Amino acid sequence: MAVKNKEPYQQAYYPPVPTGFTRYMRRSLIWQFLRFWIINFKILKLLLKSHN
Repeated sequence: MAVKNKEPYQQAYYPPVPTGFTRYMRRSLIWQFLRFWIINFKILKLLLKSHN
């Protein structure tokens, strides 16, 4: 027989709240611009490897 959940609103059911630093990094245009170029560089390397 399956055990029923007697506490449906436990902490484990809620998503974690981002820290102040995480929220800052998500809104930072400088960080987003840097990550954009890093990701593009990685994709470019992958494409260059596949065309050799």
